Amino acid sequence: MKDTIKKPLLQVLAGETVSPPPVWLMRQAGRYLAEYREVRSRAKNFIDFCFSPDLAAEVTLQPIRRFGFDASILFADILLVPIALGRKVWFVTGEGPKLEPFDPLNFEELRLDQTEAVLAPIGETLKRVVPQLPDTTTMIGFAGSPWTVATYMIEGGGSKDRFKARVAAWEHPEAFDAMMDRIADVTAEYLVMQANCGAEVLKLFDSWAEGLPEPLFERVIIRPTKRIIDAVRAKGIDVPIIGFPRGAGTLYPRYARETGVTAIAIDTAVDPAWIQSVLPEGMPVQGHLDPAALRAGGAALDGEVDRLLDSWAGRPHIFNLGHGITPDVPVAHVEQLLARIRGRA
Repeated sequence: MKDTIKKPLLQVLAGETVSPPPVWLMRQAGRYLAEYREVRSRAKNFIDFCFSPDLAAEVTLQPIRRFGFDASILFADILLVPIALGRKVWFVTGEGPKLEPFDPLNFEELRLDQTEAVLAPIGETLKRVVPQLPDTTTMIGFAGSPWTVATYMIEGGGSKDRFKARVAAWEHPEAFDAMMDRIADVTAEYLVMQANCGAEVLKLFDSWAEGLPEPLFERVIIRPTKRIIDAVRAKGIDVPIIGFPRGAGTLYPRYARETGVTAIAIDTAVDPAWIQSVLPEGMPVQGHLDPAALRAGGAALDGEVDRLLDSWAGRPHIFNLGHGITPDVPVAHVEQLLARIRGRA
């Protein structure tokens, strides 16, 4: 493994304050880049794209070559875990992911014996990327958190209110929690594999954490996240873990205190002054520029960058978006963002 002392993102995750802060962007390998679109055109579908190490490695490296971000994040998708669990997943152009709707009462049907075999190509992608990264660039692996993965499985695709999943969680708590345990256990195995293949940081995405009452948040967000982290640590994996329960609101502090994450990623709606006052002292924070400000560019972007840099001065901070970069963002705006951040040195 490369010398980690020179890696700003790892310094921040170890509790140091670095100026300017390290920066990377969620979905930084994506459709806003012409070179990404060219490589994507070579795969017959999105799932095959993710499971093709040569193509996935290439797009993982593209934003590093173009922008010199401080971290590279594995190109994959959170819905590869349902495939490892034995579920069918496909993507429909213009509509997004589709899955066979799953009934939590059938939790015993979820496979626990094929994680390594199904997800081995993702490990191969990491093995190809890591040797090509600059010495100062950190490699991030990731997975979707169980609640977010479960909502896609139950709803059969994306859902704004996750109503079916929430009803199932209340109506059949024992079966639902058993299903969540299975998802968590496969996710932990997947993350261990990523760390063993070169990931220096792991991230858990709970994209649908918004709007849950506290008892349900404890059951479907905190408990399974802690189960994953405990299992990863039990395998001797000590890399930092970033948790992103997007939209958690006033429950962010509980998540930060109780799950075992190293750092917390926050969304655009979080007030920096408030969360500074309620987070564990010295906990690193990642976030949380509005992707719309990045799309707007100009003075609005510069102003928001300055506001966030000032807000997080004195705390270990990783500059990122509050959600993924959108496909319509001009490359020049990303260059403007980086120049503004790095110009504050």
